Parts: sequence; structure tokens; C-alpha cells
Amino acid sequence: MARRTLPILKQLCASDSSRTLLGLGSARSVTYMPRPGDGAPRAVTLIPGDGIGPLVTGAVEQVMEAMHAPVYFERYDIHGDMKSVPAEVMESIRKNKVCLKGGLRTPVGGGVSSLNVQLRKELDLYASLVNCFNLPGLPTRHENVDIVVVRENTEGEYSGLEHEVVPGVVESLKVMTKFCSERIAKYAFEYAYLNNRKKVTAVHKANIMKLADGLFLESCREVASKYPSIKYNEIIVDNCCMQLVSKPEQFDVMVTPNLYGNLVANTAAGIAGGTGVMPGGNVGADHAVFEQGASAGNVGNEKIMEQKKANPVALLLSSAMMLRHLQFPSFADRLETAVKRVISEGKYRTKDLGGASTTQEVVDAVIANLD
Repeated sequence: MARRTLPILKQLCASDSSRTLLGLGSARSVTYMPRPGDGAPRAVTLIPGDGIGPLVTGAVEQVMEAMHAPVYFERYDIHGDMKSVPAEVMESIRKNKVCLKGGLRTPVGGGVSSLNVQLRKELDLYASLVNCFNLPGLPTRHENVDIVVVRENTEGEYSGLEHEVVPGVVESLKVMTKFCSERIAKYAFEYAYLNNRKKVTAVHKANIMKLADGLFLESCREVASKYPSIKYNEIIVDNCCMQLVSKPEQFDVMVTPNLYGNLVANTAAGIAGGTGVMPGGNVGADHAVFEQGASAGNVGNEKIMEQKKANPVALLLSSAMMLRHLQFPSFADRLETAVKRVISEGKYRTKDLGGASTTQEVVDAVIANLD
């Protein structure tokens, strides 16, 4: 009996109508079973930030409202020229454990420290993750780009330990520790393992900084030995930049110290479609802050602000990452699918993507494409 029914079953599976009947043609994934109470609305700290920040965070608020997403925002207006992040903002993030933020302008020179770095250090957001990938319908120089840059976020050149030894001579310290190097390597390999990624590449300059970057590589190698199913390799940062712009498809997950990660992530973003479409976030053991993945252009310029033509795509996709982090996967899928449809159709795009649309026009298109 079993032998007779096998050819019939094959014929059924071969037809389009039977694929729907058997659930093989459905876009819906295997049912996600939430725990009781998982649908309760979650509070998220919102920091609109500087420049185009209020425009793109406002775009996210509109889309979340249109989806009836189970999140609500606690809004705080802070700006990059403040001396420190206000205590009430830190208290809100610690309470909510999740934050969505626009760009905060960091003054160049002078004595004002970066509020972005302050947030990372005070909340111990030790891992920065930026996903750089080709969006269907958006032409780029390279195809098949899907790179995840995992960057150490709390030490290295960003330690902020600088002083003037004598007039005209400044000493800036790069601090690397076994603890921080090991935990960022663990995060990168764990991410690769959980997301079915095949390779992790460590980016370094150990040929020159033999002790500091040597310690980073030593930590990466130790962690790599515990993940035999994931290929591991190493690349010097200058060669990495050259390889990125010539053959970016060779990279999968990249793990980097602090400064190199900033350079690599922005380069990869530019290759894959621009900083205006690349999502990202910063995460630690207890808190997460989601923002535009690549820092270049995240506050925009006055002309874009006046014309209200900032690209909201990067922050919308970062918000999809946030929704998954909050265990709302179906809302994340709906948002991401709608954004990709708008990009693929090509009718509504901001200037950086070759169009002339305003932020609001893109938002309206995304809302219209929500399932």
C-alpha cells in the first residue's frame, strides 16, 4: 500500500495547488508559540537625537502605530553637545532594557565626549552588530553581499585615555583586555551558530600591534576552537578594506576590535547600498540600543532636514531587529517585508537611493505595503 501511494504523493507535491494544500507554498513559517503574557505591550526608550534623527524616529513611530505593534515609547530629547546623558534617560533605559535612537552628533575636538560612547560604556553594550546586505531591486556594484560586522564596543582606541605629555605632544592609549576580547569573540561565534552562518573572520593589525591585537587574535582562536563547524580565518585590516571593495561576497561574519569595526562597517554599508539602508544595534548582557547601523551620515545635513528627505529605511530595519529582540517575530517580519517591497518596487526612494521622495512618502508606502 505504501509503495502505491508514494507516486501519488509525489504528483500531489509537484502541483502548485497541492503545495498550498500541504502548506508547502505558504509564506507563513512554522507557528511561533509565545509564552502567556508575551503579547503585553513593551516600553521602549526613544531618543530622537540630532539632525535627521527626529524625522527617522518619527517614521518608526508612524509605522509601529499602523501595525498596532505591542510597543510604546518613552521619549527623551537629548543632543550630542550635552556634557553627559541625563540620569533620567539612563534610568529609563535600565528599566525598559531596550532603546531606539537617532544619531547623536559628536563634536569634533574640544573637551566634549561622545554621548554614544557614554551610553555604550555605562550600559556595557559591548557588542555592536551591523548587517550589510543587498536589498532586492537596489542596484549596487557588487551582488551576493551579506556581511555581519560584530565590533567590540567598549575599549581599544575608544577608551578615551588621552593626555598631553608636553605642549605639542599628545599620548592616546589603546587598551585591550583578555576579558573584552574573549566575550566579543564568543558573541560573534554564537551569532554565527544561531543564524546558520558558515564563517567568522577576525580583523586585526597584529603584524604591527603585536601585543594588543595579538591578544585579540589569541582570544578569537581560543573561542574558534569550540566551534569546529564554523570556519575561522584572520585578515589584516588594510588588506580587509581592499578585499571588501573588490570581493565583498567572500565575507560572512566579521569580528573586530573597536576602531577597525567602525571603519569596516561603514565600508561594507557603502558597498551594499549605502548607510541609509543598513540596520544595526548595540547589545550587552542586560540592555540593547538599536540605531542606524553605519554611523556615517546618521545625523544628515541641513539641506536634507529642510527638505525632509531623510532615508528612514535603516532605522525601520533596525526597528525590525528590535521587534525580534523583544520576541515579536511576526511584527518584525511584516515590517521587514513591507520595507523590502517598497525598495524592490523602486517608486518611492530618497535621494541617496537615486530617487526624489520625501521621508513621509517612503513611510506612507511602507504602511501601504504592510500585510
